[in-house]
Amino acid sequence: MSLKKRFEKLFWLEEEETVTESTSRQPIANQPPARKEPKNTNTKKQVSEPNPSTPVISLQSIQKSSKVILVEPRAYAEAQDIAEHLKNKRSVVVNLQRIDRDQGFRIIDFLSGTVYALGGDIQRVGTDIFLCAPDNVEVAGSITEYLSE
Repeated sequence: MSLKKRFEKLFWLEEEETVTESTSRQPIANQPPARKEPKNTNTKKQVSEPNPSTPVISLQSIQKSSKVILVEPRAYAEAQDIAEHLKNKRSVVVNLQRIDRDQGFRIIDFLSGTVYALGGDIQRVGTDIFLCAPDNVEVAGSITEYLSE
């Protein structure tokens, strides 16, 4: 057998001679693998075994323990650390009562942009206290502001 015939035999399927020459040779890679179905002699419904090509995902790997981080920043530089928590899918409660008002505004502006970029939510939960939640945490309801006189 010539080298050419060996390569043809290796890479092409030989089908019955009744099929025309143009359709008789098709690459192996383009054909789906032949499946043999077992004959079902039972009339009861059988439970099929899992397909080895289908990935099995553990629910424990998906449902990691959620954390809520409590932060009381003393400087604007801590806003980046808070943003890192949000990027890691952790909710953050930010207490701005011990920081200058201007610094607090800057931190909230920064965190608002971070939460928007991540598709999350930021809400005021008290006087100078904010809840920043990433997209995997749903915040339901709202707290009305009560202004004491």
